[in-house]
Amino acid sequence: MFGRWSTSRHEEDNSEEQTASKINELRAKLGPLVGRNSIYCSDACLKRYLVARNWSVDKAKKMLEETFKWRSMCKPEEIRWPQVAHESETGKLYRASFQDREGRTVLIMKPGKQNTNSLENQIWHLVYLMENAILNLPEGQEQMLWLIDFNGWSLSTSVPIKSARETVNILQNHYPERLALAFLYNPPRIFEAFWRVVKYFLDPKTFQKVRFIYPKKQESVELMKSYFDEENLPSEFGGKAQLEYVHEEYSRLMIQDDIKCAAFWESGEKQHQIINGYPSAVVAPERVCLATDGRAEP
Repeated sequence: MFGRWSTSRHEEDNSEEQTASKINELRAKLGPLVGRNSIYCSDACLKRYLVARNWSVDKAKKMLEETFKWRSMCKPEEIRWPQVAHESETGKLYRASFQDREGRTVLIMKPGKQNTNSLENQIWHLVYLMENAILNLPEGQEQMLWLIDFNGWSLSTSVPIKSARETVNILQNHYPERLALAFLYNPPRIFEAFWRVVKYFLDPKTFQKVRFIYPKKQESVELMKSYFDEENLPSEFGGKAQLEYVHEEYSRLMIQDDIKCAAFWESGEKQHQIINGYPSAVVAPERVCLATDGRAEP
């Protein structure tokens, strides 16, 4: 027994050493990081990019550099709630007030409540909520879960394929390894036609993280119970909680989080200036939040 335990522990130690070695190698190849890039590139962040690129340091470096360019243009950390609040009036996408059994952040999407037509504004809204969800991840957690409710969804209310592709590209290219699982709850049969197109945009590993949930199937019911406490889970996802999205209350929460977000980046920049003597990141004149080419796993 002790021999097996020692072998397992030894393998674990080696794995941790190899991970740390890869992270250090990637950091060295990136060279000195200035401004917000230095704050962004925590060890956990570098590990996510390495995993997304199957531990290839060169590929992870290229992916990170593309993210640097994208973040310098889009400046996701500077998007504030008043800029995107109108996108959320119907509760089509928001951060849930509960977490899964592992304490991970949950995002709820209700595509049947789509209320706008601007792709750019929809992208801003998505990026804002991704940043907000990450800001609210418990310590030690790097991933989140998505719950997607198809009540009221139809092909006439679905997002255009172009919008879907841009959404997938941003999540895969610039938020790698942030998705734990996505639960598609009770999608109508007509959704299959839409899915047949969208699934080709997904990285194979991402594809494996998508779960179709049908409330009349016991296997689906048990899967939901394994990830969520049904006392907290909203009734529209098979739980017992009667939760309602109230835009005014949610707006107050987001405004508070905006203050927390600004403080995080500001304090990080000040600390970096003191330690390394680099100036803050230069503000780009125009925000462009469209994805770049390339594929990775969210």
